[in-house]
Amino acid sequence: MDLIPHVARCDECVELLVDYLEGELPPERARALEIHFDLCPSCVSFVNTYRGTVHMARTLQAEDIPTEVTQRLIDFLCKEKKEGRELRTD
Repeated sequence: MDLIPHVARCDECVELLVDYLEGELPPERARALEIHFDLCPSCVSFVNTYRGTVHMARTLQAEDIPTEVTQRLIDFLCKEKKEGRELRTD
């Protein structure tokens, strides 16, 4: 008899999303997220938005980004570094 894995909470879905999409979660954790997605339209929307954002970021060319947006990103990253916040690069 297979036991149903612990159904993930929304905050767990956000925390584990990158590993899930890259296929790096153990099968039981991935299944728990999938069960949650079956029950939570908000998380499905979040996942779809995240996937779209990643796709756009991977296909966007530097010259397509407005100068103002580039500067705002640089300012944000400098502020985060100055405040000692660690930025994920994976």
